[in-house]
Amino acid sequence: MTTQMIIRLDSRTKTKLTKLAQAEGKNTSQVVRELIEDYIQNRDMGSYIDDLWNRVGKKLKDRNVGKGEIERAIHDSRTSKE
Repeated sequence: MTTQMIIRLDSRTKTKLTKLAQAEGKNTSQVVRELIEDYIQNRDMGSYIDDLWNRVGKKLKDRNVGKGEIERAIHDSRTSKE
């Protein structure tokens, strides 16, 4: 379910926003939604960590790194004395 939010902008900012959004084939609502989603994602630590693990997992998968290699690397890093 979606809900409506009302924001106030000065007319100059609104005009610029509208023109830039149209240049990208979007409307102002789409741009504002994207900005809010980015804002939340950049400040939500849980989402950041989930995204980080997903990126790490993808890179490991792309490099054909198996579970055993990962467990060995974790073990070695925890037991190494530097």
